[in-house]
Amino acid sequence: MDVLKLVDTTLTGMGYELVDLEVSGRGLMRVFMDKPEGISVEDCERVSNQLLRVFTVENVAYERLEISSPGLDRVLKKETDFVRFAGQKVKIKSRMPVNGGKNFVGVIGELKNGVLQLDLEGSSVAIELSNIDKARLVPVF
Repeated sequence: MDVLKLVDTTLTGMGYELVDLEVSGRGLMRVFMDKPEGISVEDCERVSNQLLRVFTVENVAYERLEISSPGLDRVLKKETDFVRFAGQKVKIKSRMPVNGGKNFVGVIGELKNGVLQLDLEGSSVAIELSNIDKARLVPVF
């Protein structure tokens, strides 16, 4: 059973986007979801109730389920995330060094053929999406 696909399908059917799914070895399952107008407590309750029913029917093992919005420092994982948040500040950690470094903070630029242009202050770096280990938006206040 592919829990990621099951959760993604359920959320998509309800009009939400699955941002991330974390499963710990101690039975904790965290679902981070979003929608264009933002997430309310009622949205979290609605999705939680639906997933509890789906998990019972599909016999998914878990001990605790948490539903949450992705927050201001949301994780970027999919190509569509980088396109959607183009022009915003991001913190990226690469798997392999790029131009001698693995940690970058810059503005999301163009994404073409799987390569992201990251605008650093005064320079630019090209990072292949397949080389991105972690990427999070940097909230600007």
